Amino acid sequence: MANHKSSEKRIRQTAVKRAHNRLMHKTARNAVKALRTSTEKSAAEALLPKVAAMLDKLGKHNIMHKNKVSNLKSSIQLHVNSL
Repeated sequence: MANHKSSEKRIRQTAVKRAHNRLMHKTARNAVKALRTSTEKSAAEALLPKVAAMLDKLGKHNIMHKNKVSNLKSSIQLHVNSL
């Protein structure tokens, strides 16, 4: 357990940040899954910019690695183009 006031605060801050990061990561994964399972081209094209922006934001804040973000964006773009 923490012995200093500052370390106790750091533990609290880390827990809040971790919960927020996990929520954003899970939301993005669900959005990518929804886009990949969509079969309508118009719906997928409408969803694509929102999902791409969400992934870019995760990459910018180092929640996901930037190369993984690029790979995901590429794969979902290929999926939408193939519909």
